[in-house]
Amino acid sequence: MDKKSNTIIDKLELNHIKINLNGKRLIDINASVTSGDVLTIMGPSGSGKSTLLAYIGGFLDKAFTASGTVAYGDLCLTDLPPHERRAGILFQDPLLFPHLSVLGNLLLSIPPSEKGKAHRRKLAFNALENSNLEDFADRDPDTLSGGQKARIALQRVLLSRPRFLLLDEPFSKLDMQLRDHTRRLVFDMAKQAGLPMILVTHDQADADAAGGHIHHVLNS
Repeated sequence: MDKKSNTIIDKLELNHIKINLNGKRLIDINASVTSGDVLTIMGPSGSGKSTLLAYIGGFLDKAFTASGTVAYGDLCLTDLPPHERRAGILFQDPLLFPHLSVLGNLLLSIPPSEKGKAHRRKLAFNALENSNLEDFADRDPDTLSGGQKARIALQRVLLSRPRFLLLDEPFSKLDMQLRDHTRRLVFDMAKQAGLPMILVTHDQADADAAGGHIHHVLNS
């Protein structure tokens, strides 16, 4: 509880998580991430960074062995299926559905608890306005620029009402100017939403922009 604001601040807790592959320790971490903060996981490609996100999200390949728990506030997530953990995930590629319009991509992510076609469309259009893309509702995702796709992917994740964000090098394929802009957008909007964030990257500039604690994987 935040005594000044009398609001509950939830944390994403990584409790003594250890992940091995063929007897080799890849991940050994004990950390917590407060709402609006970023924990950065750094290391070279292939060092196991994304493996940690897979464990947190609930989709770790069975080739790995893992121990330790993931909790959000008082809720233990470790034994929950992926869809009940409500992890918002941004990857290197925006992964927009090509058979849907921009608006269709956003509508698909809105939880079923948000009832009514008009209400759901309003939520989606509000998301477009927040990204300065209000005129793009009917566009084919393939016609968007890299930066526009990244903004739609972010809004799609936020509309899904995630508990926290997992960022798997989402800026790595953008040019430098777009990378700076998109980083600010992602971190600012996630902080406004009060989401704990875990960022995987091998780029020190990403870590610097994120702020917060940096964890280096064992074999980096």
